[in-house]
Amino acid sequence: MRQILIAGASLLTLLGCAASTGPVAVTQPAQQAAPAVPANPLLADWTGPYGGVPPWDQVKPELFPGAFEAGIAEQRREIDAIVNNEAPASFENTVVALERAGQTLDRVGSLYGVMTSNMSTPAYEALDREWSPKLTAVSDEITFNKKLFARIAAVYEGRAGAGLSAQQLRLTERVYDGFVRAGAKLDETQSAEVARLNRELATLFADFRSKLLADENTWTVVDNAAELAGMPESYIASAQAAAAERQLPGKWIIVNTRSSVDPILSFASNRALREKVWRKFVNRGDNGDANDTNAIIANIVKLRAERAHVLGFAAHANRRMDDTMAKDPARAMDLMMRVWTPAVARVREEVRDMQAIASRERPRVTIEPWDYLFYAEKVRKARYNLDQAELKPYFELNNMINASFYMAGRLYGLEFKEITGTVPVFEPSVRVWEVTDRASGRNVGLFYGDYFARAGKRSGAWMTTYRSQSTFDGPETTLASNNNNFTRGAPGEPVLISLDDAETLFHEFGHAIHYLLQNVEYPTLGGVPRDFVEYPSQVHEHWVLTRDVLDRFARHYQTGASMPQALVDRVKRSEKFNQGYATVSYLSSAIVDMKLHTMADGVVDPDAFERQTLADLGMPREIVMRHRLPQFGHLFSSDAYSAGYYSYLWSEVMDADTWKAFEETGDVWSPAVAAKMREHILSNGNIIDRADAYRAFRGRDPDVNALLEVRGFPTTPTPRRR
Repeated sequence: MRQILIAGASLLTLLGCAASTGPVAVTQPAQQAAPAVPANPLLADWTGPYGGVPPWDQVKPELFPGAFEAGIAEQRREIDAIVNNEAPASFENTVVALERAGQTLDRVGSLYGVMTSNMSTPAYEALDREWSPKLTAVSDEITFNKKLFARIAAVYEGRAGAGLSAQQLRLTERVYDGFVRAGAKLDETQSAEVARLNRELATLFADFRSKLLADENTWTVVDNAAELAGMPESYIASAQAAAAERQLPGKWIIVNTRSSVDPILSFASNRALREKVWRKFVNRGDNGDANDTNAIIANIVKLRAERAHVLGFAAHANRRMDDTMAKDPARAMDLMMRVWTPAVARVREEVRDMQAIASRERPRVTIEPWDYLFYAEKVRKARYNLDQAELKPYFELNNMINASFYMAGRLYGLEFKEITGTVPVFEPSVRVWEVTDRASGRNVGLFYGDYFARAGKRSGAWMTTYRSQSTFDGPETTLASNNNNFTRGAPGEPVLISLDDAETLFHEFGHAIHYLLQNVEYPTLGGVPRDFVEYPSQVHEHWVLTRDVLDRFARHYQTGASMPQALVDRVKRSEKFNQGYATVSYLSSAIVDMKLHTMADGVVDPDAFERQTLADLGMPREIVMRHRLPQFGHLFSSDAYSAGYYSYLWSEVMDADTWKAFEETGDVWSPAVAAKMREHILSNGNIIDRADAYRAFRGRDPDVNALLEVRGFPTTPTPRRR
């Protein structure tokens, strides 16, 4: 039994994040009299090449209710067969049977999750609100099925003498521990309470997603091109094309997403426009209107705290971190505060340098949050003779996509062949590549690329698997996608992206590499801890600025010339520049997340809590959180990253230490290090504990000083474990 992804969030998992004391009220499909109506295409096995592909050309919102009902009914029959098996519980008839259960529902859920994240409409939003609690309750049925858990427990308790392989032992332990963590040992009263809380939370998550999407699908209209003074011509053309797409000819619009807003904050000389765009962006979900999310957040935090107590945890953070590398909130906070202090000190230096320039140019200007990136660019120009706009002509989107493929090929022997047009896609601009292992000639899966912003698509960048690899029922290949929100170019014009966007593209592609290289027997062992999952993605960002990638792919879109070494050198010299801003904007979000979810009672006014926590931290007034609470989709679209935003920093420690391993060889393409990384980090899912996997790769625990060096902060002695 796999997992269903709804709007990027796991709502139905093997381990059942929720609980229920009885079946959810889902209508069973009525039997049809002859002549039979056509079968629901969402229920069919995926057919076609590559082990079957999703039928995107047949997906419609009205098909999902019937598909969910049929999938749920099938899964119930499969669980009943396990529970009512008269043979003694064994690994095969219980744990493996559970792995096989719910495959139809998994396929339907994969389709649904992609549509609600990428192509949402009012019809999908209504379905999301209706079906999120229903699917949660279906998961509850499994978690709190006492007879099922008794069989799992019997296999777990007898595992030592059962002659199981290492993977089978690991799977048995992961399944048992997951059921216990989710509350399988609770009594009926406690189970009912957790079920109620989970259903309420599922509805709140859907409400949050809907409101946030509404605020993100807005824009700032610019009436006169002169207001965009300082912006690159390519950006102005894209803004005009975006306006035309929204039936606003003769206008320019700035979409309310980071990839559209950050260039304005960095380059627009119109300070009033910068402030207007900044306020619109940072106040998503916090405008006191129909899309305000504060009341929803308060309810979510309180219900999470109540659920944690019923499950036997001190707070929601303790529950969420019980199955992570960090293990408890204190260890995560220790790491974050170790980095916070030097980061804030660096911000003070950055503001001082920016204020000096601002005071010379406009004596009455005091640096505000909407000025930070703008004057940072001026400091960068003065100190390193580097203008970020100077880089953009070298980062044409198609070239950088090919660059990411080159990286995967050179490091791991993966080859990509575009097959767009031969398999269905959910939106015409989505591209598809066949992925092959060069050494064996074996197809390892497909890679789908969805690169552009549009109405109905949530903001940010993410990776999704439509189907994850496993071998226990015959080889299943990976179907992976990357989703970005780049702004389309004007018709016939190339799409130029920033260096930061290029690194984001490589980051998400690093997730795809992780899953395309996976080689596990059982699907459940493909899932890794939250504070490990970002590590393979973050480390692959480093290859963007390697000379080989630049020479082959970072070529000027007009002249075809590769990026000059003198320009690369200036970029390299400036790599530690503005790390105070980058670190503090991220860490403030991560620390607020952790403090919010370590509250014992969970009673909170989100806005007041955010302000007070930042004040207590000494948050520089010139910076805002990367994700303020009212728009913090990582935390409130699902449980997925709640009490887990620290994981980017935790993973970055391993990422920085891994990059150091490549550099120490004198060859950042070192075949030996890449082979070890593939073996110990990328291909083995969660077959062994991830801390043990890292030690097998590096020969020791990761060194936090590698992270501090990358960010240009003073290194410190690593505390000894006690």
